[in-house]
Amino acid sequence: MAAPSLPDRGELLTIDQLADRSGITVRNIRYYAARGLLPPPQLRGRTGLYGPDHLARLELVSELSALGFTLSAIEGHLERLPRHAGHAELALHRALLTPWVPEEIEEVDRAELEKRAGRALSAEDVDSLRDLGAVTPLPDDRFQLHGAGTLGSALTVIESDLPTDVWRRAHGLIEKHTTALAEDLMAMFQDEVLQPYRDRGHRADERNRLAAALSQLKPVTVLGLVTAFGRAVNRTIRERLGD
Repeated sequence: MAAPSLPDRGELLTIDQLADRSGITVRNIRYYAARGLLPPPQLRGRTGLYGPDHLARLELVSELSALGFTLSAIEGHLERLPRHAGHAELALHRALLTPWVPEEIEEVDRAELEKRAGRALSAEDVDSLRDLGAVTPLPDDRFQLHGAGTLGSALTVIESDLPTDVWRRAHGLIEKHTTALAEDLMAMFQDEVLQPYRDRGHRADERNRLAAALSQLKPVTVLGLVTAFGRAVNRTIRERLGD
């Protein structure tokens, strides 16, 4: 992979400074570079210097990791990006992928999962945690844990007086309808915002405007979803009481 073309303006960083700026350890930066996720630095004497393109690529890797992508999947995703993509283009791409909720995905074994749960877990408990979206079972009795808060909420559900199957079905309904909503919203955004932007040639002024709009999309959409759902529940209660 060719060395990136660093812009005239923009601070050049040593690997230690890049680690401080990105929040990624020097060891991991070197590991990413060895796997081809990060282009080589520019050399000044024997010192490697990193610019805005490197930082933007590291931030994109972090976002993809937060979305639950494996390193192999991240490699495949980055390979599909244009080789000439600079920090501004990568920042826009990152804005499109910024996770809407911090899932804090971890991989743990059963002993660690039970330690987090504060008690032993039966096979039925594990099935319930899976159905409630708290864990994803992996081979060799390991689990992908989707956040401490999710685990705590799922355990509260399991230990409640309501039948667990009721909560499972409720979770399934929420998953079904929110997945359809997300797909419809993404398709509309792709067709009516992203594609026209690409058709006009990725102008810098439009790129900055689009990135700013994306930063506002999440809170506005989440607020709209919560408000619309609350109104729909209120309306349903009124209609049922009126029958």
